[in-house]
Amino acid sequence: MTGFLRRHWLLLLLLAGGITLRVLTWLAYQPALLYIDTFRYLDNLEALRPTDLNPLGYTVVLKGLLSLGGFGFVAAVQHVVGVLIALTLYSLTLRYTSRTWLAAIVAAPVLLDAYQLQIEENVMSEVWFQALLVGALWLLLSRGEPKWWRVALAAVLVAAAVLTRTIGITVVLPMAVYLVLAGGAWRTRAGWKRIGVRILAGALGFVIPLVAYAAYFHSQAGRWGLTGAQGNVLYGRTAAIADCSQLPAGDAGLLIFCPPEPLDERLSIDYYTHFRYGDPNWPYVPLPDDRTKQELADEFAWTVIRNQPVDFVTAILHDFSKNFAPVKTTAPNDVPVERWQFQTIYPYHDIGAESVQIYNATTLAYDGVLPSVNVELASFLREYQLGGGYTWGPVLALAGVLGLLGALGVGKARRSGLRAAAFLATGSGLIILLGSAAFEFSWRYQLPALVLLPLGGVLGLAAMFGLAKRDPGTGGRRPKMADYPDEVDDGAVADFRARYGDAPLTPLVVVIAAYNEAKGIGPVLRNMPTHCGDLPVSTLVVVDGATDNTAEVAEDNGAYVCVAPRNRGQGGALRLGYHLAAEYGAKYIVTTDADGQYDNAEMPMLVKPLLDGTADFVTGSRRLGTGQYDSKVRWLGVRVFAVLASILTMRKITDTSFGFRAMSAELARSVTLREPQYQSSELLLGVMARGARVLEVPMTMHLRNNGQSKKGRSLKYGANYARVMTGTWLREYVLRGGKRRAALPQPVRTPTDARETA
Repeated sequence: MTGFLRRHWLLLLLLAGGITLRVLTWLAYQPALLYIDTFRYLDNLEALRPTDLNPLGYTVVLKGLLSLGGFGFVAAVQHVVGVLIALTLYSLTLRYTSRTWLAAIVAAPVLLDAYQLQIEENVMSEVWFQALLVGALWLLLSRGEPKWWRVALAAVLVAAAVLTRTIGITVVLPMAVYLVLAGGAWRTRAGWKRIGVRILAGALGFVIPLVAYAAYFHSQAGRWGLTGAQGNVLYGRTAAIADCSQLPAGDAGLLIFCPPEPLDERLSIDYYTHFRYGDPNWPYVPLPDDRTKQELADEFAWTVIRNQPVDFVTAILHDFSKNFAPVKTTAPNDVPVERWQFQTIYPYHDIGAESVQIYNATTLAYDGVLPSVNVELASFLREYQLGGGYTWGPVLALAGVLGLLGALGVGKARRSGLRAAAFLATGSGLIILLGSAAFEFSWRYQLPALVLLPLGGVLGLAAMFGLAKRDPGTGGRRPKMADYPDEVDDGAVADFRARYGDAPLTPLVVVIAAYNEAKGIGPVLRNMPTHCGDLPVSTLVVVDGATDNTAEVAEDNGAYVCVAPRNRGQGGALRLGYHLAAEYGAKYIVTTDADGQYDNAEMPMLVKPLLDGTADFVTGSRRLGTGQYDSKVRWLGVRVFAVLASILTMRKITDTSFGFRAMSAELARSVTLREPQYQSSELLLGVMARGARVLEVPMTMHLRNNGQSKKGRSLKYGANYARVMTGTWLREYVLRGGKRRAALPQPVRTPTDARETA
């Protein structure tokens, strides 16, 4: 418990602040804040008309919540949802980086932003729209490359978001791009087949709910649609900028729709959308031909767009840029920012004649109380909000830039597995802001960006500066790999063939798995023997999704380099190396590490039993030779696991984790290898279960020549190592009937090698 508190203290501090602010908000405004849209939802609770201005998503949610309690209950639930969104974003970020302060940055805007608090207190759809988007991100990003069923579920959530707020439809574009980029599958033909499957799953998950809803809409309206808002939205945007002199002079219908106000005195988009077009009696003159009001509004809007494309785009980009202003103010003709700010008196919005009476009657009906404000609490919240208690616009802009730079591969992001994730979060946030600005600007429409842009920015930052976990999406314990070849293997092999063609490697290939070993791998490669006996030696370095220039250093030192597009762990890199070496003509494979722990000069002794035909698999042993240990825990672990392996296989083993090994290429390819991290015991027990002639020889093991070991020293690491060993034994010996009593050749010894024995 103490460790948890120490690790997550910053989140807990933010969480305490966020929960406190929400309690104060809930107590300050009773029973809740009601906005103009609230009454539209309430008016449709029983009829559930799909043809209203707002789609039915939030109406259905609200109907369910009100069946359990009043507006106070709705507001309380929405505050809880806001906290859960923040915790979900925090947890999701920690699947990609171990830096808790970065995850706290992602959670902070949702927890502490006063505009977020205010909208949660409103009986409105915003927080549910945010929750659906975060749920879709969780499914797509939380467990490695997305499988088709997770894509389908995420698409269903996006469809639900569209039926909550139609602007959610813009997310489809970044989601589709993400499905192509995720995991690097686009690099191979086989990968494109997998991409096709998940795109099809996503399309069905998105389209089926919307088609079903549109069919219900059609049954009520006699036409297909998702919302009653149609011509009025585009009409409002274009009416505010329309140059009436550019309209066709002879078209009286279009001229009726052009606002009478001079161009420099035009009213707000909101006014033209809701009050002018929304007035059922407008136009106040008969239409001159057979075109309907909606048809004329649509034709007017598109005529303005064709005649004034620069004005149209400029107006949208101008409104889009307002999202990143340092101070939240009300620009001319914009929706007043005061609507989203805490007030010291209860805000009765103009919903027609006798607004106050309608508000009072509504809260009395659902909660039995009149709308009220705790002035002291409201004053505190207002001072907090106006005093800077919100997400600064330039910070959101910075997050967007970082997310885009990370997605583009700037810095260490070029080989990072976070690029597609950063693009999905950042692209979704920006396209929602842009889509909202295409209608009109409101600070309310910025709120979805609070859950998207900080996440994308942090993922981009982690990618560019190498702050990502080695295995994004697994929470520290890597999932088992699929059988070879998976999508990462396909991408790496395709890249290798593109760079080296089909030229064969030598019969003896040294395979090295390397992750961020740029500083240490050079001496290892320079000291690599060129021959073992009569066999020439070539070296294949498998760069396991590194974020540094390991690949460049390896190539500069004469190695063949295979680059895995995503980090999976040493087991995945070595398995890829085994298959690739065999496919390129290797007969024998040697493995060593990139950190200089093994003595390359001992390679002839390691390979000789293979060449003599006296063994199929030769592994070094520091206990038979000389071993240096960086901790007493590791010294003990080597001995404990040797005893465990000997008991499980009933064959004498002195060292299960020595990485300097030699084997036939066919044997290496025949073993089932699915462990990405604790692979050495899986390989050893796997070859023994096949009855291979296994030989241990005395070898030397030094401390690393650079950096820190990527193997843990903790009991957790040991527990996972034991888990893999016993799991491999169960799979290979119990379930598959391995040859547990095959003879183990005696160690090769020389007079000078009479060292420690097991």
